Amino acid sequence: MSVPVYEVFAIRVGANAQRTARENFLYDACCGDPNASMPLDYYFWVIRNEAHVVVVDTCFQPATADRRNRQMYRRPENSLRQLDIDPSQVKQVILTHLHWDHAGNLGLFPNATVHLQEAELRFCTGPKMAHRTVNKTYEVEDVMSALPPLFEGRLRLHTGSVEVLPGLTVHPVGGHTPGSQVVRVHTERGWIVLASDAAHLWANIRQRSPFPILDDLAQTLEAFDLIDALADGADHVIPGHDPLIAERFAHWNDDPHIISLHRPPIA
Repeated sequence: MSVPVYEVFAIRVGANAQRTARENFLYDACCGDPNASMPLDYYFWVIRNEAHVVVVDTCFQPATADRRNRQMYRRPENSLRQLDIDPSQVKQVILTHLHWDHAGNLGLFPNATVHLQEAELRFCTGPKMAHRTVNKTYEVEDVMSALPPLFEGRLRLHTGSVEVLPGLTVHPVGGHTPGSQVVRVHTERGWIVLASDAAHLWANIRQRSPFPILDDLAQTLEAFDLIDALADGADHVIPGHDPLIAERFAHWNDDPHIISLHRPPIA
């Protein structure tokens, strides 16, 4: 039986234009001048075919962007509607982890089954959240938004790799957070991996030089190996925050903030 094929879109929601290269690597910046500008983009992802629509992460809300001094291009629900997707009709949402820039709009999807690693929920509702240095990458409202799906029976807490749909799997990697997971999906150009924050930038994974926000350094490095093994090639690894994504792949209907990842790179 053939494996289903999906379209995959990166939806660009905002940016942090003030970032320098030094801030994007745990140790020395690996790409030239450490003080050079090296901005980040903020994405979530849509996976779809004729039978299914899956949203991966939910990004953040305008109030959070204002509070954290991030630029916001377009609200997530507006980009979904550009793709003719009604959030209330989405049946599957995958959360790679619960950081503020990945879990900020879960309430948009009241009818979706939500997929999360159990280790992530345990961590961000456990005693380590008493440390400001740990909890500052979370928003308490976003963490609490996972509770209604839990009580309603819509939250699927996984403890390993799981097939969400044929041709679409999630894989725990840890490292960035204890419950981080990546998404592997079959497309017309082969298997791609949405690495999310397991690899913020192509430079992080290709140079084996991690982004500085992490829970476990060794797991972060091991995650790089797993991501490469799951993907069909270097261009099949999709990092979570790299502005180069919008340069290397075609834009859907010339939309500046919707990028087609299922098509081969154009640059």
